[in-house]
Amino acid sequence: MKTAVGVAKSTSWSLAFADFKEITKARLAISVVFSSIAGYFLGADKISLISILLLAFGGYCMVGASNAYNQVIEKDLDALMNRTKNRPIPSGRMSVNKAMAIAIAMTLLGVVALYYLNPQTAMFGAISIFLYTSIYTPLKTKTPLAVFVGAFPGAIPFMLGWVAATNDFGIEPGTLFMIQFFWQFPHFWALGWMLDEDYKKGGFKMLPTGKKDRTTALQIIMYTIWMLLISVVPVFGITGSLQLSIPAAVIVFLMGMVMLVFAFRLYEKKDNASARKLMLASVSYITLMQLVYVADKMIRTWI
Repeated sequence: MKTAVGVAKSTSWSLAFADFKEITKARLAISVVFSSIAGYFLGADKISLISILLLAFGGYCMVGASNAYNQVIEKDLDALMNRTKNRPIPSGRMSVNKAMAIAIAMTLLGVVALYYLNPQTAMFGAISIFLYTSIYTPLKTKTPLAVFVGAFPGAIPFMLGWVAATNDFGIEPGTLFMIQFFWQFPHFWALGWMLDEDYKKGGFKMLPTGKKDRTTALQIIMYTIWMLLISVVPVFGITGSLQLSIPAAVIVFLMGMVMLVFAFRLYEKKDNASARKLMLASVSYITLMQLVYVADKMIRTWI
């Protein structure tokens, strides 16, 4: 039988782990790692398990560090919003010093892990932390252009995997970057639409017009179209060794059209339910699109 002390220690560790997951935004970090690994599979001639593990570990550390820094900077604003007031720092479960220690440790570990892959990968990882913490985070309460700035670090993971596999930055990782860059806008504006009232409590300016209006919805449609077009560009053979077969391009195009339909629906209805459907569609799109790209490469390699 467990003693009372043993149960207390077990509970303490469980709560500490839960807070660690929250301060690093584990689900977001894992999705970023997924994007990086997808990029790695697209760029690699030979798959190295050690490289994948280093990329996964380093990627998680970089995203986790960015999120920890972000929560330190925004601790007072987080306390004002319903969705963030129970985070570790504003709730008092974690001190600022402890959060900073986690952020610094993960920054160092992440840079070292990615440097072992190659210096360029570490450089892009470090740039993403700098942009997210030093530019995007302070701008969120100043201007809606913060979303544009935040799209840069948000778009790095997909191309980071290619750079990790090839130690090269060219048109191929540039294309992967652009796909995820344009995807950021419909995704985050749909999220911003849903949470607009809560964001305003913290003073965040997330929507391009500052309102849940047709102009915002129209911009969402335009960026979705750009995302859709760039996602199928590799089928035309103009993106170097990054290629896409016609069947795969058709699948990616149709998935993008589904997302575009949800964007038009938001334009028509202008309600939170439509914004939520678009947000969920965007999450499905980015994951499935990356899987299609990787599966298509594998099929073409085997054939």
